[in-house]
Amino acid sequence: MRLVLHPKVYSDIAQIMEYYEQVASVDLADEFYAELQQLIREAAERPESFAIRERDIRRANLRRFPYHFLFRMTSDAVRILVVRHHRREPLLGMGRR
Repeated sequence: MRLVLHPKVYSDIAQIMEYYEQVASVDLADEFYAELQQLIREAAERPESFAIRERDIRRANLRRFPYHFLFRMTSDAVRILVVRHHRREPLLGMGRR
């Protein structure tokens, strides 16, 4: 399936990577990004394997890091809406379409 990222997802990712670079290392930020990319590919390849959390929004949890992303399926694409921490700002990105 085609993959579409909401424009604010790029800043979500940049903020998370900047945080890991500041508190740990560039290597840890790169590891976060690699895991995120892999999970996004999995969601694009088999979106139905992720549970629906609310209405038509699905959630994909990173394994190593306390982050997840929310996405929805359209007729021809998987649309990533937000990348966020498991516990911080629980409503972040819920208004994104």
